[in-house]
Amino acid sequence: MPLLYRLLLVALCLASLVESRRRKRWAAGQLEVHRQLPSHIYKKNHDLTKTRRGKSDQLLRVDDHDFTMRPAFGGPAIPVGVDVQVESLDTISEVDMDFTMTLYLRHYWKDERLSFPSSTNKSMTFDGRLVKKIWVPDVFFVHSKRSFIHDTTTDNIMLRLYPDGQVLYSMRVTVTSMCNMDLSRFPLDTQTCSLELESYAYTDEDLMLYWKNGDESLSTDEKISLSQFLIQKFHTTSRLAFYSSTGWYNRLYINFTLRRHIFFFLLQTYFPATLMVMLSWVSFWIDRRAVPARVSLGITTVLTMSTIITGVNASMPRVSYIKAVDIYLWVSFVFVFLSVLEYAAVNYLTTVQEWKERKLREKYPCTCGLPHTKTMMLDGNYSESDANSLAGYTRNQIVSDDVDRQDKIVVHMGVTNDSSSARKRRLKGPMGLRIIQNTHAIDKYSRLIFPASYIFFNLIYWCVFC
Repeated sequence: MPLLYRLLLVALCLASLVESRRRKRWAAGQLEVHRQLPSHIYKKNHDLTKTRRGKSDQLLRVDDHDFTMRPAFGGPAIPVGVDVQVESLDTISEVDMDFTMTLYLRHYWKDERLSFPSSTNKSMTFDGRLVKKIWVPDVFFVHSKRSFIHDTTTDNIMLRLYPDGQVLYSMRVTVTSMCNMDLSRFPLDTQTCSLELESYAYTDEDLMLYWKNGDESLSTDEKISLSQFLIQKFHTTSRLAFYSSTGWYNRLYINFTLRRHIFFFLLQTYFPATLMVMLSWVSFWIDRRAVPARVSLGITTVLTMSTIITGVNASMPRVSYIKAVDIYLWVSFVFVFLSVLEYAAVNYLTTVQEWKERKLREKYPCTCGLPHTKTMMLDGNYSESDANSLAGYTRNQIVSDDVDRQDKIVVHMGVTNDSSSARKRRLKGPMGLRIIQNTHAIDKYSRLIFPASYIFFNLIYWCVFC
């Protein structure tokens, strides 16, 4: 048995010796291959910024400084440049008087505490985790209602450091801010809104906020568009803001001008209101004795105009002044309402006239002794022209003719010798008196006065507001 153990031990030693020689030969062959390849394939530029260092020899030395204080604390104000790229203008709300914008906000400043050695003068880029360990400007949006930094798939924050301490801090933000709108010319209006940026804690003595490249600091996406507005112009301004308790602060403004598209409101508001007014004029051509037709048409147009006015005001803020669309809708409503009143006047005057004629027939029951008599055969459904042809007679009597058809009536008209002269004297009377005496003339004049007045109103309206 001891001999067997010795033989196994010798075999293991020989096997390990052979394996070690094989590895040496393979390593020598690989070295020879690398020597034959070009140098740029396996050589890299050595950069100190990419060298792993120990805890005691960190590249940025973040733990060696107090980043709760601004750079050059106690000295002059630190300049912080800002530029903005507008990605989208999402919504404009007249009800809430605000707008929502998504943008890339970038800050530029110098912090010598973040300088590092680099043989190639290349920058280093970090994500949002380093932002929590260093000092960054405390810029906020003045008059903002809601804002957030996008976090899909990670926080959309970028920090870029340069060897000399220059810092670029960029973030993707969506902000909803207030916009004071003047809706007195709505929907023919032009609105100007502003997004304001300001340091929250540092006054102009500690932090100088400015546009990095002037007007070129603001850039927009060419594809930005809104359904109701045409974006006319973006521009930047800056000024000082004063707070009585804290002092003066630098404030930056992103201003943009919006002009509203009118075509949507023409289709949804102006055209329906105009058609309702024109529909109310149809009643002027309907027989004044067709009470159900004219009354139902007038009520329908009035209710439709009320619905249009209610729908427009439901999507608008409750402002205390009159808007341009209110003027148009309420004037149209007045025209529709006046057409209903016009028929009420016609119907009333017709009733009064018939009552007077009935009294006259009761006073003169027969045509005995009259020098001339005319007789007319009228159906039960006689027309208005037939009735108007009898306007020159002084007295009349309607009796049944049993010999003829029962649905006929005989009208005996007594005409005096002076009827023609009396009628001429009536025609020479005042125009208003003739219109009242002949109720059909009210409809005739309304057919001209109502359209002419409405067209004149439209000319003035569109000339003033356009």
